[in-house]
Amino acid sequence: MAGTIKRLAGPLALTTTYTTNIFNDASALLYSVVRHIHVANKLATDTFRLYLGLTGANTAGTELFYNYSIAANTAYDYYPILKMTSADFLVGGAATTLTLVITIEGEQYVV
Repeated sequence: MAGTIKRLAGPLALTTTYTTNIFNDASALLYSVVRHIHVANKLATDTFRLYLGLTGANTAGTELFYNYSIAANTAYDYYPILKMTSADFLVGGAATTLTLVITIEGEQYVV
């Protein structure tokens, strides 16, 4: 069964609230496979955090990135193979509001 390639989330400017929901498959009839996470830094050097967990939660042990630094005017690209269901959330934020912009791409499948 082939999935549908699509932008799953963003572009979204990250804030200093580390419990912001960035992505979730709201429907139990779908699951997604995250294939690309792109974080662009449009100002000064900044850090971000990204968690895989529950809505609005950044529980210890669920970190994908923790205070990961991105130099000014550069971008970071990550190519995971990360299956996400309706129970999974990508949650996170940045040290400085509106400096980093995140975009998530992948595939969606019908269950």
